[in-house]
Amino acid sequence: MKTRILGCAIVLAACSTTTEQGSVGVQRSQLLLVSSAELDKAAAAQYQQVIQTETPKGTVNRDPKQVERVRGIAKRLIPQTAVFRKDALEWRWEVNVITSPEVNAWCMPGGKIAVYTGIIEKLQITDDELAAVMGHEMSHALREHSRERASQQVAAGAGTTLAGVVADIFLPGSGQLATQGAGLGTQVGVLLPYSRVHETEADRMGVELAARAGYDPRAAIALWQKMAKLSGGSAPPQLLSTHPSNEARIRDLTEFSQKVLPLYEQARTSK
Repeated sequence: MKTRILGCAIVLAACSTTTEQGSVGVQRSQLLLVSSAELDKAAAAQYQQVIQTETPKGTVNRDPKQVERVRGIAKRLIPQTAVFRKDALEWRWEVNVITSPEVNAWCMPGGKIAVYTGIIEKLQITDDELAAVMGHEMSHALREHSRERASQQVAAGAGTTLAGVVADIFLPGSGQLATQGAGLGTQVGVLLPYSRVHETEADRMGVELAARAGYDPRAAIALWQKMAKLSGGSAPPQLLSTHPSNEARIRDLTEFSQKVLPLYEQARTSK
């Protein structure tokens, strides 16, 4: 009984929040059993491994025009991160484009961003849509979702390493699965629903970052309509997916893009 009480006390003490609410009103107590320093170290190692693996292949920043475009968007988005957390302005941001058919992008803890050419080319992505993608990924880092997910693994007794969690989040299939040590009940009841919460928070924060940077937040709706068309209805049911269904996502983005539309109009007029 004493052990259970002590465990509950530790969990309660570890519940806090990592960001300010912003205009979209993201507010939720987060379980943070893993230190940010531990996760940042694991993420930095994973990031360096990716760059060192891809560079000899000639896939890192192959097209100067693509790199200039992606970094230009990041340059406008990064100053806006202060609305959620001021310390993010001091992160060592890095932005790279990886030549790959994969429709993907990510931002590791500390601001290490990768955009894959697959998402640019297969979606014929506009700058506004790309800002939505990058704002979304940056929001995962701002909100420390990977740290929270690692903490959930610890609390669920999944028994995975931080390196495995980082690989599972950013490079699915390349490392040990973060959920491999958890039973189906834990995955469906705890890990997957939390992942869907993370995605929704990143969607909402992402449209705010984009709007404040002068990108049309409504482009996020068009982006996910394109993603739905590309997937061809092959996505798993929402209950067993780490992402919200395309329909649910589009409904939510429709509401929150309208909420931040005044920020977009203000950013446009102040240019």
